[in-house]
Amino acid sequence: MELDALGMAQSTLVFSVLGLTLIAFMWGRFRYDLVALAALLGSVMLGLVPAENAFNGFGHPAVITVVAVLVLSRGFERAGVVDLIADQVLKVGERLLLQLTVLVGTVVVLSGVMNNVGALALLLPVAMRVSREHNTSPSLLLMPLAFGSLLGGLTTLIGTPPNIIISSYRGDVVGENFGMFSFFPVGASVAVVGLLFIVVLGWRLTPQRAGQATAEDMFDTANYLVELRVDEEAKANGLTLQQLQEELEETIPVLAVVRDDKRRAGYAFYDSLREGDILLLEAGPDELKLLEDKAGLSVVVEPEEADSENDDDTPARQVDTQGLQLVEAVVRTDSMMVNRSVRQLRLHHQFGLHLVAVARDGSRLKQRLRDIRFQGGDVLLFQGGENEINESLATLGCLPLAKRELNLGQPRKLFFSVAIFALAIIAMLLDILPTAVALSSAALLSLLVGVLPLREGYQAIDGPVIVLLGAMIPVGQALETSGGAALIANTLLHFGSEWPVVVTLIGLFILSMVLSNVVNNAAAAVLMAPIAASLARGFDASLDPFLMVVAVSASCAFLTPIGHQSNTLVLGPGGYRFGDFWKMGLPLSMVVMTVAIPMILWVWPL
Repeated sequence: MELDALGMAQSTLVFSVLGLTLIAFMWGRFRYDLVALAALLGSVMLGLVPAENAFNGFGHPAVITVVAVLVLSRGFERAGVVDLIADQVLKVGERLLLQLTVLVGTVVVLSGVMNNVGALALLLPVAMRVSREHNTSPSLLLMPLAFGSLLGGLTTLIGTPPNIIISSYRGDVVGENFGMFSFFPVGASVAVVGLLFIVVLGWRLTPQRAGQATAEDMFDTANYLVELRVDEEAKANGLTLQQLQEELEETIPVLAVVRDDKRRAGYAFYDSLREGDILLLEAGPDELKLLEDKAGLSVVVEPEEADSENDDDTPARQVDTQGLQLVEAVVRTDSMMVNRSVRQLRLHHQFGLHLVAVARDGSRLKQRLRDIRFQGGDVLLFQGGENEINESLATLGCLPLAKRELNLGQPRKLFFSVAIFALAIIAMLLDILPTAVALSSAALLSLLVGVLPLREGYQAIDGPVIVLLGAMIPVGQALETSGGAALIANTLLHFGSEWPVVVTLIGLFILSMVLSNVVNNAAAAVLMAPIAASLARGFDASLDPFLMVVAVSASCAFLTPIGHQSNTLVLGPGGYRFGDFWKMGLPLSMVVMTVAIPMILWVWPL
């Protein structure tokens, strides 16, 4: 009884830690890697995780495999493998169904052989270019593209972190991991049916944002809040706002005029403009160019000295636009920009970039640019030098959305990239090397032969995801060792004892799917794997179908933009709102579950 009481106390502590962790994940105030690390350290202090084992998760084969896959994925990009495919994708015609089929089909295939977020990041600019050249609204293409990347990740071991986690967990329990293509029969079936659903019906459930992409627009998925300064020699100097509109021969409403640090609404401003005034207006890149050319207004760049106590007294500088180009980019969820401001990042001094405008969730932000703290999915408009801008964006963790020339790579690097990956797959299939060792060796070879520079190899590693996995794996193990997983499983068994096992599998699928939509999908897999194992023991059934249910459902983050990085990446460029995702995501989730569970029971019998 004393042992039972101790076990119950530990289970209660584990549930308390996990409850607070899930609340912090959903709140979103702190980055998920920091939340996971806090959960790990809290578990150590409460005695749930032995101190000597606290950081064993960072050396776990699942974590090493994820690192290797990220490096290999960047190598594919660098070698030009994906660009060769993208070059063919750009040849699609005017028909929307054909565009969707080619784009989504391509990302499904690519997501099976590389990280699914990386596959989406590579095809996102291609989709934007297709939308512009064929006058298609990006909102009709980008959500299907994001969902396609999630479906493609189901097909192989390396497609998505949940598969890697589930495979490693199986190795810990039964001594043998899932293989590279163990997921293929179920994953491919789900991916094909999901692709058909998206192309035939799903895209019709996505919102079509008016006036987004036209062939003439550089990028107009959202209007930006732009700050322009009136200089002494500007044509606008001395004009009223009405006279300025007449000069432009186009109506671009001015939202506010800032003079002497006082903001006055545009509709109530009747004075003549004078030197030093700052106009706040909603405009896209074309309107911005018009204002610069016809009115002589210049983009404002705020001072970047973050440690200065007199920043507010320092005058803003104008941007010399000669030799600069406008580029649109979306902030990745793992970007160094997240939760930081322009001044903290020192964009101009450190990266040679001028921030022109910001859009979030498809609409302009109302605060001053200098006050904005960036979030994943924000769409930014930059000015920068043509030669340096791509490297700066890559360092910042931003994905360019503007038209880019395809880099077809070098034949030597392309050959080495494909050959090294093929050798790793063969080594895994023939059980010559464990998965983590084979893929790590392939990543190392890619760096040694020059497929990928060492600096880019380190940049390819998604630090927050690695910290999340390394921290949550011991916490997930604590859920099992404390008896918490068995307690949850016994509760499910109690309610499902009168029903067939398939009903419990459906419940497990739904529980894991809901969890993946509010926390990172990798964390969902870590937490649900021990529960699945306890259920399998309770039913005296094979472990494999229960783990496969978790693997598939943990990647079904179709309901919210925060459940998966792919969804977050398309949120801004597609002009979506938070509530847009479930409209296609819910029926797609039901389709996936309807296909996956019968296929799992057929391929992996109870």
